[in-house]
Amino acid sequence: MERNIIVYKQHFIEFYSKLDNKTQLKVEYVLDLIRFEKRVPNKFFKHLSGTDGIYEIRIVTTFKSIRILCFLEEESLVVLVNCFLKKSQKTPRNEIRKAEHLKREYFFEKDGGK
Repeated sequence: MERNIIVYKQHFIEFYSKLDNKTQLKVEYVLDLIRFEKRVPNKFFKHLSGTDGIYEIRIVTTFKSIRILCFLEEESLVVLVNCFLKKSQKTPRNEIRKAEHLKREYFFEKDGGK
């Protein structure tokens, strides 16, 4: 299976551009897993229960725990909406709400504002 990955708005790009090269490579590695593997292990890609179809991409480095929130448009398109450094056990509710808002905005724009 091959999935396409796109970025909605600039939240991911702004975050990614501030990462060091080694961390960027780790992010790209995990995104490639999602792009090309039929079954991505939960430790890298997981649906967040209690959300409106929001998924969490997990990248763990020695010093950082990065989360990228996204959603699926059909099964073959992953839309990245926001990302952050995770500092606690639970994913912050405000980050989930932001991702859900961006998802609604994405589909509203896609449907021509209907």
